[in-house]
Order: sequence, then C-alpha cells, then structure tokens
Amino acid sequence: MPKIVDPVERRQAVADAVLRVAAREGLEHASLRNVAEEAGLAIGSVRHYFAGGSELMIFAMQELARRIDTRIRAHAHTLLDPAPAPGTDRREQTTRLLAEILPLDTARREESALWLSFVTAARTRPELRPRAAEMQTGLDALVRRVLAEAVRAGGLAPGLDLDIETRRLSALLDGLTLQAVQHPALVGPDELRAVLRRHLDTLAAPSS
Repeated sequence: MPKIVDPVERRQAVADAVLRVAAREGLEHASLRNVAEEAGLAIGSVRHYFAGGSELMIFAMQELARRIDTRIRAHAHTLLDPAPAPGTDRREQTTRLLAEILPLDTARREESALWLSFVTAARTRPELRPRAAEMQTGLDALVRRVLAEAVRAGGLAPGLDLDIETRRLSALLDGLTLQAVQHPALVGPDELRAVLRRHLDTLAAPSS
C-alpha cells in the first residue's frame, strides 16, 4: 500500500527546510533545488506542493511570522489580562513581553536574522512586501496595545501621544534587533534589556 502523505505536513517540512538553508547559507541560496535536498525530497516533490520559488518563499515567510507571533502572544495574554492576579508586577511583565521581540538568545537571534533577510528581500521582490507589511503592522498594533494598557493602569505619564510613542518604541525595538543581529558580540542580552527598561522609564508616570 502506498504511503499516504499529509500535504500540510509536507508543506511544513519544506518551509522548515527553507528556513534552515536561509539561516545557514543566506536566503539567496534557498533555491528549489537546495531546499529539496535539505528536505530530503526530489525537486519534483517540492514543485508538487509549491508552484514555484515565489510561492515557497511566501509560505516560508508566513511560517516564520507565525512562529514569532505565537511566541510573543503567549506572553501577551497575561499582560493584557484586564483583571491581573493580585501582586502582578505589570511593569516587569511589560518589559518581558517587549523583550520577546528582541534577539536575546540563539533561537531568537536566528529568527530575527531570518526576518531581516526576508524584509530586505521584499525591497526588490514585490510578492514578499504584503507579508512584511503585515508583520510590521501586527507588531506596531501589539506595541500600541501594550502602551494603551499601561495608560489604563496608570503606569504612563499623562498626555503622551500614543501614535508617536508607538512609533518611537517600535523603532527602538527594530534598531536594537538590527544591532544585535549584526554585532552580537557588542550588543548582548543584558544591554538590550537595559536599553528597553531605560526607554520605559522615560514613559513612566512619576508615581509608578
């Protein structure tokens, strides 16, 4: 009896192979042939599930975005709980949640490097631009929601412009991520956390 192949699992395995090749050799080397070899498949099998390289890249980019989003939102649900448990340190929870966006360890540094590769590629590959924009919009929305919750809880100084502060904090996270990916020996996890905490200090209400 022929082996039954789950198309969802097979597409997932191919996307994983794309990310492994891209992390090891760069996104430009994630060709159909190299990805098929990495996944242990014939190139014809890859073409059976993906019409071409563009569709494969889009799917792999979506998979990477899903992983990042899942990890961040696992922390977000606690912070954004309208009725937190007594004694909850919301300031520390805010820092921990936003720190999930930063490359604080090897796994997150690899994810960040891959995402930067996709975003850079999107500059000259129009088919990737909508996915890059979706991820940025989603992260901006999360940052704004975190800030809005801090306002509601009385943790931010009154009169802050949430639009401006969302963009400022989002830009800080982007810049820290870029520096940590490019210069991991110079910008380590402790410094990333310290810079994030210092920025949040500038936003805090005097009594918080």
